[in-house]
Amino acid sequence: MERYDYLLKFLIIGNAATGKTCLMRWFLEGKFKQDSLHTIGVEFGTKVLKVDSKSVKLQIWDTAGQERFQCITRSYYRGAACALVVYDITDRDSFNAINSWISSVRDLALPNLTVILIGNKVDLEANLREVTELEGKQCAIDNGAYTFLETSAKNGSNVLDAFTAAVRSVLEQIQNGSNPNQMSYPVGIGPAHLTFPGSNESVNSTKSSKLCCRS
Repeated sequence: MERYDYLLKFLIIGNAATGKTCLMRWFLEGKFKQDSLHTIGVEFGTKVLKVDSKSVKLQIWDTAGQERFQCITRSYYRGAACALVVYDITDRDSFNAINSWISSVRDLALPNLTVILIGNKVDLEANLREVTELEGKQCAIDNGAYTFLETSAKNGSNVLDAFTAAVRSVLEQIQNGSNPNQMSYPVGIGPAHLTFPGSNESVNSTKSSKLCCRS
């Protein structure tokens, strides 16, 4: 049996083609998959991460960024402890959408939700960058994010750090008694029951499309 102290639900949200699926896969598998496709609906993965002597099992929900799927993917926001909000540093439009993504997830998920802001694709050529690191930091401050990191889902830069920071933030809230949703986080020895809104249908759904994550 897989043993853990906490079971936490994490979301990865943001515009399409920002590399959300590749970030999740690097965290879960430690590798970059070149032929990743647009997520249709939701993808799901789990991993146990040890942070500050606590073993934490993460349920990670990678949601589609296309507007036509948002009515579906938002149904999975309920009960999330953290949202990793991702934009592409080479795509100004994805950065401009951050405020909307954060506002939406805070409205639909738990109060005191931890937000980690991620600027992805730092491995790409510097002349392709459309969003500066300073802009990312200021956006995180303006939106009350716990922290901001620039990452690469291609070479793994800061990917583990992002998830570790997210877990640490939630644990601090629980241990300090400052999180009113503490009882929403199941505690015990795995495996635990997973909550799937609506039905028992698979949520690991992808279909053919163009590349969604160059990095």
